[in-house]
Amino acid sequence: MSNKIFMPGCSLPSYSPEGVAAIANYLKDVFPEMGAVQKCCGKPTAALGQTEQFKERFGMLQSDFNKVDAQEVIVACQSCFGMIKKFSDGQVPVSLWTLLPKIGLPKELVGKAKHSDVVFTIHDSCSTRHERELQEGIRWIMNELGYKTVEPEHTKENTRCCGFGGMVVPANPDVANRVIKRRVDEFETDHVVVYCAACRASMMGVDTASWHILDLMFGPVVMKDTPPPANVLASPVKSWFNRYKSKAGLIKCMAV
Repeated sequence: MSNKIFMPGCSLPSYSPEGVAAIANYLKDVFPEMGAVQKCCGKPTAALGQTEQFKERFGMLQSDFNKVDAQEVIVACQSCFGMIKKFSDGQVPVSLWTLLPKIGLPKELVGKAKHSDVVFTIHDSCSTRHERELQEGIRWIMNELGYKTVEPEHTKENTRCCGFGGMVVPANPDVANRVIKRRVDEFETDHVVVYCAACRASMMGVDTASWHILDLMFGPVVMKDTPPPANVLASPVKSWFNRYKSKAGLIKCMAV
């Protein structure tokens, strides 16, 4: 049993099994007794007003928390952070992005990108617009890596939605498209860093070169001529296969 578990969410495992495995292995080194749960928090059903379905979905997650006696849940997803904070039976969500400044990055990552010629615009997730410590954690990570960054006009508590929130994409894709275009039109650089895989998918959908922060931590140093990773979330088949790979990676990591 472990009182501390890691929960990567849904969109991040669907996007990057490699990133999930890399950060999980690092966390496991720091917290040897840590466990893991890969399951949906139910946010999509809640956003659609499907109350009973949400209760069922979150109840399944709560059951997993109870089985391992989880007290602290390290989350990489901003939606999971909010849902656990609001609905869990006593579990405390801890954002990965506030935790890393406290435990530090792996030593080999510090300064890795100090020679990069890229300036990244930081896009803040709207679901945690009032979580200032989380936002500052992202900026700390970028600084530790050595990347240069700039702020868009609407940032932190005034950030604008990427168009993915509230299940707008399946409900009204035209509105979602207008929302994301309004957002990316205010970016002053050609490179964007996000800390939500769904945000990245929205931006890639309108041809905006975007990287998840785990890409920058564990992937190659990004230069101006470096293409962004593929928009995997545009393919349901690839997304589901990646979730399977992520779960297999977590099981392997936790077994060590």
